[in-house]
Amino acid sequence: MDLRDVLIPVVDEGLGNSGYLLDLGDGRALAVDPSLDLRAVYVTAATRGLRIAYAAETHLHADFLSGARQLAADHDAQILASAAGNRTFAHTRLGDGDDVDLGGLTLRALATPGHTPEHLSFLLLDGPREIGVFTGGSLIVGAAARTDLVGADRTEELARAQYRSLHRLAGLPDTTAVWPTHGAGSFCSAPPGAERTSTIGSEKVANALLAAPDEDTFVATLIATLGSYPAYFARLGELNRRGPLVTTEPGLTPLDAGEVRRLLADGAAVVDVRPVADYAAGHLPGSVSIPLRPVFASWLGWLLPPDVPLVIVRNPDQDPDDILWPALKVGYPTIVGELAGGAAAWAAGGGRLNTTGLVDPGHLDPTTVVDIRQRSEHAAGHVPGARLIELGRLTEHAEELPGGPATVMCGHGERAATAASLLERAGRADVSILVGGAGDWAAATGNTLERAA
Repeated sequence: MDLRDVLIPVVDEGLGNSGYLLDLGDGRALAVDPSLDLRAVYVTAATRGLRIAYAAETHLHADFLSGARQLAADHDAQILASAAGNRTFAHTRLGDGDDVDLGGLTLRALATPGHTPEHLSFLLLDGPREIGVFTGGSLIVGAAARTDLVGADRTEELARAQYRSLHRLAGLPDTTAVWPTHGAGSFCSAPPGAERTSTIGSEKVANALLAAPDEDTFVATLIATLGSYPAYFARLGELNRRGPLVTTEPGLTPLDAGEVRRLLADGAAVVDVRPVADYAAGHLPGSVSIPLRPVFASWLGWLLPPDVPLVIVRNPDQDPDDILWPALKVGYPTIVGELAGGAAAWAAGGGRLNTTGLVDPGHLDPTTVVDIRQRSEHAAGHVPGARLIELGRLTEHAEELPGGPATVMCGHGERAATAASLLERAGRADVSILVGGAGDWAAATGNTLERAA
């Protein structure tokens, strides 16, 4: 069997995850860890003339809503998931060692708790031969997924379970392919890696966590890598236990300026998804800038409450589906519409627009810099004297910033625009956005970045 012909990764660059579609060779397919945004899965299946007969879930995901129940509704897919997950919808409840006959191939459930307590890996067998293993958030390329999502009180317990699970998987033949769900760019990775697939043999050689000399060292090393993660992670596991469905095709309802004003008066929020330069040139007061790009969903779920109606401001060339589906995928069905005509229509109707200054790296005053990247990014190289407040924690710590001008800096400018919008919402009027990042400042000025010792 040539896996390149039958196994199709469905990569979500924004969340840093991979789902998989396995062509079973008879017009049926197995989907592994599909998200609620099934657009790529359905296009792939339709192109190959496949009906998705099975949907396997390795765990109750915290970073996206599962599309397994949607596949059951749309394709009559049989959902395969851990009995220990106590899902409330119809599914085949699997325990350690249970086999599912896929018609020529076998899928074997392996209990691999750690990332979550009920976690399963799925070993794909061709007769007695181990072909590959879908490892979800257990063994991932160069690392293992984080163990602190269930609660801080269980982090160490689950890290110890993760140690045992990784070593169980490492007992598979070296040629066994490793197909993780979490990978490069995922907040579930600890630490993040670059590659998305591997083999057991490669991981035994290169995975530093597998090389830990004992369980205590493994646990200490894993926990030390745990950075912050989006706020919405705390609630998606329970939503996935109940099984989300999309009952109507999402769409953006046009709203005139008067309707938007009424919504704002009732507590709605504006999310401006335009590029940084467009947002800076003129935006609705109080709007949150989240430039539309692959990581849009993560920042939407991190920074805005899940129960607040949202109004979108976009450019005409920005596809509504690329806003709505990512929002649904992280549990935000609350987008009520878009401002028809965008910021220009708001101004034409007498509405005020705010502007935000853009700072060239060569003209940056280092004493004003607020670095809103992740702590690990800041440690790898930052403008000397820059004050670090991670974007996900900026709102709650904004009062720690001294008075006077503040120039917000990230890696390229998109997160900085989001941070500037949050500071403006908090009442700051002296905020600007650095165009570029720390490396651009160093290149423009000839100065050296500081690094953590």
